[in-house]
Amino acid sequence: MDWTILAGEGSTFSQNPVILLSMIMDDNKAQAASSLKDRAKQAPDSPGVYLYKDSDGTVIYAGKAKSLKARLASYFSGKRDVKTRMLVSKASSLDWILAETEYEALLLESNLIKEYSPKYNINLKDGKTYPSIRITNEDFPRVFRTRRIINDGSRYFGPFPSADIIDRYLDLIRRLFPLRRCKTLRNRDTPCMYYHIGRCPGPCAGKISKEDYALIVEKVAALLSGKVDELVASLKKEMEEAASALQFEKAAKLRDSVKTIEAFHGESGIIDFAQGDRDYIAWAFDGSLVDFAVFQTRGGKLLGRDLYRERSAAPEEEAAASFIVAYYNKERLPPPEIFVKETQGLELVLDYLKKHLGREVEIKIPDEKRHEAAMAMAEYNAREDIRKRRRETGDLEALEALRNILDLEALPELIEGFDIAQLSGKFSVASLVTFKSGIPNKKGYRIFKIRSLDGAIDDFAAMREAAARHYTRVLNDEGELPDLILIDGGRGQVSAVGSILEALGVDIPLIGLAEGNEEIWPRHAKKALVLPKNNPGLRLLVAVRDEAHRFATSMNQKLRGKTVGFPLLEAVKGVGPVRARRLMDAFGSLAAVAEAEPAYIAQKSGMDKETAALVREAAAMALKGNA
Repeated sequence: MDWTILAGEGSTFSQNPVILLSMIMDDNKAQAASSLKDRAKQAPDSPGVYLYKDSDGTVIYAGKAKSLKARLASYFSGKRDVKTRMLVSKASSLDWILAETEYEALLLESNLIKEYSPKYNINLKDGKTYPSIRITNEDFPRVFRTRRIINDGSRYFGPFPSADIIDRYLDLIRRLFPLRRCKTLRNRDTPCMYYHIGRCPGPCAGKISKEDYALIVEKVAALLSGKVDELVASLKKEMEEAASALQFEKAAKLRDSVKTIEAFHGESGIIDFAQGDRDYIAWAFDGSLVDFAVFQTRGGKLLGRDLYRERSAAPEEEAAASFIVAYYNKERLPPPEIFVKETQGLELVLDYLKKHLGREVEIKIPDEKRHEAAMAMAEYNAREDIRKRRRETGDLEALEALRNILDLEALPELIEGFDIAQLSGKFSVASLVTFKSGIPNKKGYRIFKIRSLDGAIDDFAAMREAAARHYTRVLNDEGELPDLILIDGGRGQVSAVGSILEALGVDIPLIGLAEGNEEIWPRHAKKALVLPKNNPGLRLLVAVRDEAHRFATSMNQKLRGKTVGFPLLEAVKGVGPVRARRLMDAFGSLAAVAEAEPAYIAQKSGMDKETAALVREAAAMALKGNA
């Protein structure tokens, strides 16, 4: 064992001798874990920083502690979460550096993170840019979402803090102020479907002049610029003029547009920032993944939004403290107020901001509605981005958790999930969804129309039929078998599918997930497993189950819709089975038929305009009756 005294000149801690303890662990993982545990027991009850290193001696995590002894003991005692177990499994040696106070430990931790950039620490890597809405610089401009800013005369609005808000704006624009949607404007004799359903003014076919089109564009720009009062006043004036000219249908549409815009403006998440300078910092965790979103307001205006994607093995409060220390510096000084969702563990951060950056700062939880709204927006951004990261990178923590919970021989890289949907015994379908590395793999999705029930309600039999058809085909085609099968249901559903696997001679881990308490039923188990709600393995199982349910339900509804649609359309004089099917294939639903112009319906089905008008009216009445 080597003991080294660090007290070099120029060191932050040169006034106080600091002891570095090093130990190289055995390559054998079991022995390494035992050695790490033994070394942790020897840690002093003093403030300091501890360093986990891999087999190459690379620092993979640096953490601070008020008591090294207590903090390191927590890595090897009690129920440890997945990211803690993962960190220990990757480590081969453990070092620590003593500090005189916890505050000095915080500074040293910050310096070591900057020096080593450990894999499982907050290293402040910039995330994505925020999306904006673009109105193109063309004779007949388009409006759409973008992350790229091109200096070609186009107008940009935003950036917006979430894609959801942008989608709501674009949906409103398409309904009230429709512009062209085709990327390339080509001259056409007849406009496309969007014109016929009222979602495009038809510049390609000369249905609108440049001047009138430009007026629509300016209304869109006013909405996106927040000039809602001016826009509403302009629309009301148009409405009064239309009413005076006895154009009552136009006046009614303008009235509805005004109501829609006023309601949207009240619910669109636009925040009234009070005067003053402040930042809102929110974070979201998913295993070792963590996202930080920072909304910067200066003079009461939202000036900047930062998003950082990180990996961290630290508890939430430690990761938040590390982020704030890394985020603010001499070039980016903190404002007088910083709002966070939780202040616990941030006391030392205040000392750091005051002593090292010379700033008197309040760190507090939102205490007014406007601050709560801003924090909610920041939290939404962090949560949505971390979901996107999980879809992009997979879910290793969840896979490892499932392997341990279910005692699997290997990681369940390929999971297949089944569910049943039916309506009073009709339109029975079984869905199959596949997840690879913890994320949906839609190429592997399948739907089975259940053939064996003859109108009976029997989910067990439906499960048996779907499993038999799928796995018989996989075996015949020598396809890839899953590492884990998940059934939506309990012991009965699991037993039903288990009998099929046994008959086929297939040995695949099989479990059910019953709603309510989210009980996990392994095959042959006498009682269910119930996991904590925040367990990453349970999170993945719920995602698979919910996706299988969504897929089955959507197909069931589609079959019901078509079954209802065909007889209804066939009841219209001049429409037979062939034309009814042609209409449903072309439009996909009765709702789309009800929105289309009679001329477009006639064009798609080969019928005359009078019959097409009757078809549209029948579809609209059917939808109204079901509303």
